[in-house]
Amino acid sequence: MILCCGEALIDMLPRETAAGESAFAPHAGGSVFNTAIALGRLDAPVQFFSGLSSDLFGDVLRAELAASQVDASPADISDRPTTLAFVKLTDGHASYAFYDENTAGRMLSADDLPKVSADALFFGGISLMVEPSGASYEALMLREAPNRLTMIDPNIRPSFIRDETAYRTRLTRMMGAADIIKTSDEDFEWIVGNADANALLASTGAQVILLTRGGDGVSIVTADGTYDVAAEKAQVVDTVGAGDTFSAGFMAQLHKSGHLTKDGIKQATETDLRAAAAFGAKVAAITVSRAGANPPWTSEL
Repeated sequence: MILCCGEALIDMLPRETAAGESAFAPHAGGSVFNTAIALGRLDAPVQFFSGLSSDLFGDVLRAELAASQVDASPADISDRPTTLAFVKLTDGHASYAFYDENTAGRMLSADDLPKVSADALFFGGISLMVEPSGASYEALMLREAPNRLTMIDPNIRPSFIRDETAYRTRLTRMMGAADIIKTSDEDFEWIVGNADANALLASTGAQVILLTRGGDGVSIVTADGTYDVAAEKAQVVDTVGAGDTFSAGFMAQLHKSGHLTKDGIKQATETDLRAAAAFGAKVAAITVSRAGANPPWTSEL
């Protein structure tokens, strides 16, 4: 079982009405939510933990999770509102304006943390950047990391960070506890500046670092060496959810091969890791070929 821990929100995606007016269409989203959805569609056993609202948007989020075979029973439900993210697309690349004050996800506290039975936990996204949710997810990861595999994708959104120093300190602690760190090349530069991935590997004790570079593929960095895996060719409509889907594909393949556990990841060979990254690239290519975060089902592969 994989427990995805982080934000669920409503992406307000830009559209044009029949009259030619600019408009926004609501779609279920959020980085960690997208990863959970993709895992469910890939037939991996997955649960989702977040703060979810009982409002109409929260109903949409729970319905989407259920429709994609994701167990949302660990989530904390409150009557606070749902986070909204208005999306701007420039040449297919997304930027965001978030509305998150006092929301169900933002106000998640340490008292809301679930009991965990999963073999692996996934963390990331904007929930780590604000309080009190950031401290709550960190507490959960540090509590479970000694006995369960943990993976983190920071998914940096600089405009959303309220206290950069505190956030960087949190990332340092969480990456230090992680078995797998996944980051885009842009996020990697923001996190470590001029340092290289091998230095990050040595400083954190992670087993694997995944450095994604969009159409240029992904580098897998381990203590045994660095391996490059090519991206799948795709006609890009937009990149919303691409990295989230890659993470899901990588975990789904490791789960299938029996390596998505605390002990299993230590036994994963170059062949195992390449296969997982290639599968992640394959499912991400399908996601970028259509509008919004719409990960593929196993039947589409």
